[in-house]
Parts: sequence; structure tokens; C-alpha cells
Amino acid sequence: MGHYEVNTLEEKLVCDYTGYNFDRLEELTVFEYWLLLRDAVIYNYNQTKEGREYLENCWRLEQTEPDRKILREKTRRKEG
Repeated sequence: MGHYEVNTLEEKLVCDYTGYNFDRLEELTVFEYWLLLRDAVIYNYNQTKEGREYLENCWRLEQTEPDRKILREKTRRKEG
């Protein structure tokens, strides 16, 4: 990136998402803050096609159970 690191990027994301100021963020519990940060990041990714693709890939990688319906459909296509 550059020569300087932004130390409050997460706080800025939450402030932009919620409209809160930095003082208001200090009043949040850690659980409230992390929830709002998560939502702010997801919201920002959803604003672009590339971001939505990234989130879709993240969701896909989190899945631990196979999609049996799609597997059956793909298997049938190859057989028939």
C-alpha cells in the first residue's frame, strides 16, 4: 500500500456504517462492536460485483456438508 498504516480502519468502517462517532463506539460492548464491524464489512463487500463474488466464495468455503441435490444432478448428467 503505502508507507503509513491506518490504525483505526475498523473503527472508521463502523462509524461510516452506523453514523456513530468515535466516542459512541467507546460505549459499545465488545460484542456489539464486533457485530457492527462484521455487518459493515459485509455491507461494503455487497456494494460491488467483485465483493459479492468474494462473499459467495467465502460462504461456499464455510460449508461442511455436501449439497447432495447438486451432486445427484451432476452425476445424472454424466451418466445419461
